[in-house]
Amino acid sequence: MFGKLGLDSIPHDPIVQVTIVFMVLGALGVFAGVTYFKKWGYLWNEWFTTVDHKKIGIMYIIVSIIMLLRGFADALMMRLQLFLAKGGGEGYLHPEHYDQIFTAHGVIMIFFVAMGLVVGMMNILVPLQIGARDVAFPLLNSLSFWLFAGAAGLTMASLVLGEFAATGWMAYPPLSGIQYSPGVGVDYYIWALQASGLGTLLTGVNFFVTIIKMRAPGMKLMDMPIFTWTVLCTAVLIIAAFPVLTATIAMLTLDRYFDFHFFTNELGGSPMLYVNLIWTWGHPEVYILVLPAFGLFSEITATFSRKTLFGYKSMVYATVAITVLSFVVWVHHFFTMGAGANVNAFFGLMTMVIAIPTGVKIFSWLFTMYKGRITYTTPMLWTLGFLVTFGIGGLTGVLMAVPPADFLVHNSLFLIAHFHNVIIGAVVFGMFGGIIFYWPKMFGWKLNEAWGKAAFWFWFFGFYFAFMPLYILGFMGMTRRLNTYDNPQWDPYLAIALVGAVLIALGIACLLMQIIVGFLQRNDNLDLTGDPWDGRTLEWSTSSPAPFYNFAHVTDHSGVDRFWSDKENGVAYARPAKYEDIHMPTNRSAGFILAGFITVMSFALVWHIWWLVIVSFVATIITFIVSSFTKKVDYYVPAAEVERIENERYALLEKHLKKD
Repeated sequence: MFGKLGLDSIPHDPIVQVTIVFMVLGALGVFAGVTYFKKWGYLWNEWFTTVDHKKIGIMYIIVSIIMLLRGFADALMMRLQLFLAKGGGEGYLHPEHYDQIFTAHGVIMIFFVAMGLVVGMMNILVPLQIGARDVAFPLLNSLSFWLFAGAAGLTMASLVLGEFAATGWMAYPPLSGIQYSPGVGVDYYIWALQASGLGTLLTGVNFFVTIIKMRAPGMKLMDMPIFTWTVLCTAVLIIAAFPVLTATIAMLTLDRYFDFHFFTNELGGSPMLYVNLIWTWGHPEVYILVLPAFGLFSEITATFSRKTLFGYKSMVYATVAITVLSFVVWVHHFFTMGAGANVNAFFGLMTMVIAIPTGVKIFSWLFTMYKGRITYTTPMLWTLGFLVTFGIGGLTGVLMAVPPADFLVHNSLFLIAHFHNVIIGAVVFGMFGGIIFYWPKMFGWKLNEAWGKAAFWFWFFGFYFAFMPLYILGFMGMTRRLNTYDNPQWDPYLAIALVGAVLIALGIACLLMQIIVGFLQRNDNLDLTGDPWDGRTLEWSTSSPAPFYNFAHVTDHSGVDRFWSDKENGVAYARPAKYEDIHMPTNRSAGFILAGFITVMSFALVWHIWWLVIVSFVATIITFIVSSFTKKVDYYVPAAEVERIENERYALLEKHLKKD
């Protein structure tokens, strides 16, 4: 009745069992707290069923921070294992458990931390930047988030029931095939990625349509803020790349469940087919993560340099160039696989070419800061840290773009250091800087600067302690995914790397303290206006946090510097002559319910509980049909209600401006 699921599915590793106890106690504590304070109705009506893009963006960020704690715990365990396993010792982790940890770390950090933070910032900012009430398809947006949250929950469930994949985060065959991975670990991997990938694909379609069709009157494409441009290009990348991931994982599923032979060494299959397909998605995925971070750095640099962004058009063209070129560099991930000298030469050259538009962006930020009145706020520190860190990562990437050099360092810790150099230096630093910068737009108050700066410095130095030694170890011949070693020359470098991981842990703790202290001091740190400098940004023309309808009235935006000049003249928040009824989508439960059934079906597929697969699949179809034929329940906010809300907000805003 329960397929493969039984009492023996609970892991027997003491470390995992202790973790399970804390997870269960934590979940029970949250459940009891919400029940005691009678907040279930509030959560259901205001959050679980919301279609408000701002609330959905905040929920993306919350889930991503929770997954960051889990993913970083895995990283810390890996560093500690290698520190304790010197001299050929066993360390404290079983080899199979260690393999699951480094696989889970990669999957969580890419799909459920980086992607979640990126999509969260897209949700919060894009409609506000283009003058829209919401995204084009609000219910689809809700479904996308809950698919993401359900997939994250499925990944966490693998810690409690069964196992996670022990294949590495790209799950190469034949190791991920049923012959070498007969357990449920790869199945958790498959269905978590399929669910989250579907949510991401729907997000890409949603934001592409939103940006193309819902811009403010008069706002042309070249009037859009750079962040919105990067999201538009990201949406194109998602639409083009994620179907490849879906198809590739589906083929792996057919291999495992129905004995197909797409990726086997016999009966016409080829593991190299999988490698090509997964990296056809994989390298555009890097830019799906990086481009929105570039957009946030552009907004931050202009604001805290007190200058308009240098070379706006060049930045746009560079973003588009990166979007196109990202699809012709995937083979540089496997130069050593025997594709041939000509193929390697082409993809090596393309990898060097894609560095050119990236260099254009870096010089644009530097020239924006040149002779600017720079204020070293926390977001600006994250930006400066990015310029240094990402610059190093880019240089090592150009080195690895040379096939003969790549042959020496491929599959070594040099590669691990390079990848983290790029992803942490650009995506993590960018998302942290962007979240802190736009926090007032989400909540109306600023985060604590002292804790924020402490977090940055711990992260910055922690990163260099953690990953610079890995470059050296890579040159010394240490390969990735080792759980023990007997080379005493590696000992000091791995010890330094552990120190770096501890510093990053302190940085994460400071980030959490920054939020906690900021919340406690929120009444003394109100920020109801924001501090824009680029005249293209519409999001600051409404008070912070934005009302549920975003704008009482969206004016013509044909002049990109209009709001900037209005702010300088003190009339940026002038009231419209007349308020009108506002059409808004109402909250819908269909997204939450559909994603719930899909998550249950995915869990049932992992464990081969076929009756539950059928029941949840039928329930998904029925829910989809019912929600599709349910009469639209959108509503209008009466003009009188809009005027009342705006009067209250303007009174508070005027009081705040006089205080400043």
